[in-house]
Amino acid sequence: MITRFRLLVTEPLDGAANMALDEALLLSRLRHQGPPTLRFFAWAPPTVSLGYGQRLDGRIDLDEARALGIGLVRRQTGGSAILHEGPDLEITYSVAASAGDFEGAGDLLETYRWIGAGLQAGLAALGAPVEMVPVQPSDPAAMPAFCFARTGSFELEVEGKKLVGSAQRRQGAAFLQHGAIMLGADPARLRRVFPGEGDPLEGMTTLEATLGRRPSFDEAVAALSAGFRQAHGLALEGGELSAEETELAGSLARDKYGTHDWTWSGRAPRALTIV
Repeated sequence: MITRFRLLVTEPLDGAANMALDEALLLSRLRHQGPPTLRFFAWAPPTVSLGYGQRLDGRIDLDEARALGIGLVRRQTGGSAILHEGPDLEITYSVAASAGDFEGAGDLLETYRWIGAGLQAGLAALGAPVEMVPVQPSDPAAMPAFCFARTGSFELEVEGKKLVGSAQRRQGAAFLQHGAIMLGADPARLRRVFPGEGDPLEGMTTLEATLGRRPSFDEAVAALSAGFRQAHGLALEGGELSAEETELAGSLARDKYGTHDWTWSGRAPRALTIV
């Protein structure tokens, strides 16, 4: 059986709009109103995204981030913070699907492995010698502030250095996973935003460092899409948001992801997420 997914490639959006759109895709799939979706996107302006349960405890220098024109948003998924630098330095992906959309979609670790296999094939097509390494998740009691400094199951690494940072949220029978793939990096900006993390590049790498060149956002989209087709025989069909998804994303951006209560404390109006 050929698994069919909608492929969305969206223009760069701000933090609230990006995270609202991802949750709208999750809720749409949970309600059986929209198809399973693979999305590639970027950020404008550059934005720090916080993990769902991450505390703002001083390890992220918010004053420096504001001075650099960097936004702040809290994700629906877990993990630690990521500095999303925009399409010149990063490509972000998300997968919104539910149990039955592919073999193993109902299992947390199997979905990590399935998505990782698609990403691995795409990155290999770019020339990156990526390995998918089963590892133990980081100890929550010692969780670093910077996502690429922590570990999770089925990491994608090059010579022991993390290339992709991913996180997942499961709701009912559906799940949302998204992650960042570093095309390149600006170490000085990372150090200013995450001053307590030592060398933020110590345990991570970028495609530029791996390949000796920096792929463009569009080149990465093409390769990663082909990787999912190759790894899983996936039928990726270009599509658009439905009117309902567009309306829901707008409501979530305005009333949840764009609010101080959600960004600082993780509190959101419950009415927005009732299924």
